Amino acid sequence: MDLQDFLRETQAAVRSQMRDGALYEELVFAGIVMDHMSEIGMTFEPVECHYEGKVGNANLRLSGYSVSEDTDQLDLFVSLYDSVDVPTHVPDSETKTAVEQCLRFLTLCAEGAMAPKLDPSSDVRSLAETLQTIYNDLEQIRVYVITDKIAKSKSFKTRDIGGKAVRLEVMDIERLHRHWSEGKPRDELVVDFNEVSGTPLPCVFVPGENDDYDYALTAIPGEALRLLYEKFGARLLEANVRSFLSVKGKGVNAGIQTTLRSSPERFMAYNNGIVIVADEMRLGKSNDGSAGIAWLKGLQIVNGGQTTASLYFTKKKYPDTDLSHVRVPAKVIVMRAQDSTKEEALVSDISRFANSQNAVKQSDLSANKPFHVEIEKLSRSVYCPDGVGQWFYERAAGSYNTLLTREGTTPAKLKALKDAIPTNRRITKTDLAKYITAWDRKPDIVSLGSQKNFDRFMAALIPIEGQEAPLPTVSEFKAMIAKAKIYRDTQKLLRPMFQAFQANITAYTVALLSEKLGSRIDLDRIWARQAASPELLAQIAIWAKEVNQTLHLTAGGRMVSEWAKRPECKEAVMSASYSVAASNIPEVKA
Repeated sequence: MDLQDFLRETQAAVRSQMRDGALYEELVFAGIVMDHMSEIGMTFEPVECHYEGKVGNANLRLSGYSVSEDTDQLDLFVSLYDSVDVPTHVPDSETKTAVEQCLRFLTLCAEGAMAPKLDPSSDVRSLAETLQTIYNDLEQIRVYVITDKIAKSKSFKTRDIGGKAVRLEVMDIERLHRHWSEGKPRDELVVDFNEVSGTPLPCVFVPGENDDYDYALTAIPGEALRLLYEKFGARLLEANVRSFLSVKGKGVNAGIQTTLRSSPERFMAYNNGIVIVADEMRLGKSNDGSAGIAWLKGLQIVNGGQTTASLYFTKKKYPDTDLSHVRVPAKVIVMRAQDSTKEEALVSDISRFANSQNAVKQSDLSANKPFHVEIEKLSRSVYCPDGVGQWFYERAAGSYNTLLTREGTTPAKLKALKDAIPTNRRITKTDLAKYITAWDRKPDIVSLGSQKNFDRFMAALIPIEGQEAPLPTVSEFKAMIAKAKIYRDTQKLLRPMFQAFQANITAYTVALLSEKLGSRIDLDRIWARQAASPELLAQIAIWAKEVNQTLHLTAGGRMVSEWAKRPECKEAVMSASYSVAASNIPEVKA
């Protein structure tokens, strides 16, 4: 899929989530991109939060935010959306303006000057107060400009805001296309070790015995690895199945930090090393005349993200840390596969197996469970009531695009395929877990985020270790899709109604609907019509407003997105009083 087609697909996905007359296309686009970045480990659990305003003569803008679980890493997002259907360039001046508007918001929050200027009941007010509270303890801050255009510069010079280094990046449609459609975020990373470490890295090079890869063993100077993270940030880790965990607290990262501080010369002996994949490698002569790695293109650290980021954060937190004696053992795998699908599968497997000694995303490792395999089979064999359309269960990441490539071999075939299985009928594993968990009246679990919710979902499916979940039947598959439709229709309905915390309000509203009417709702009718009725949506809108009020009231000034994760929140919201359901909802059986 080329960039033009990908842009059209993305805009179609945005418009499919809109309701007639809604003015929030920009937020929908930002939400799609933020969710993707979260899925691949570039950010944490993002929250859509729209704000535009002025303080003095300064314009301020924000589209969303993401805070790490330990509240030591912060990402802010600001969108530049123009609803273009052909690849269009955006001047750097516009992306810089968006960055400045977001930085002004951050600066005022950090100084404590933002919150007093906002309505106490405003969603943004609680965010401003939270940012003021956590700012001094933040160890990483990034601002992302999200745009459906093509930006010349994908990153800008790091800025200092209140003594904190703020990394500035652009996620434009071109970069998104590379990540999402082609699956190769590595292309833009080129490293010359003559520059970062002064000489090629001594290595043992082993030419591959087949067409898949070549292999090298080396040791990378700690300072060189730190510089790479400083330059590229989380982009170094985009092919990793697990995002970087905080250096705070106990565990492996704290141990890395201790070794760096107290025994840097023993780091290589203590550390398991890192695993790197790259698209190209050039060899040169190291200082002792032996073969060395001079240059890598498409470098990605698929195992050792915690080691790499810990080097950077330890030096940043403790500037007197001496990395000159630190060497990090590294295995370098240079990809040679001609088939991009085969190559990406190999990279995924390398990442998965290299990370197998530590916890990885449950959703990555559960794809081959019989439960998910069976749902995929059902999605390919069960047709919608029109006899043509189908839903697509994306058991393995990227399989929807693979289907389009494999079966859409002519323009006519591709169009027919997209008409039968449009992007708005694609469901991922984490999507399905969210829909079912919300319907099971566990909105606090949904609010924990996609991966934690998926973990709990799988644990509930398999209560006895070693057993497999019962396989779903055709009727159960149709019921799942009906619940998906209810959730997605609710999501679409609520998006223009609330500026922030739509995800939490949606989860709690669906849970309330299930609590009040679930046993009486005719899911077969929703499957047959592939939609919720206007009457049901009208009732959902009424309850959503009441849920929103209850969430804010019971939060007591806390961030709604954090309060929503608490069992006490679920108990408070689900036990509150709500208006009586309308009597004209056709899905409700007597």
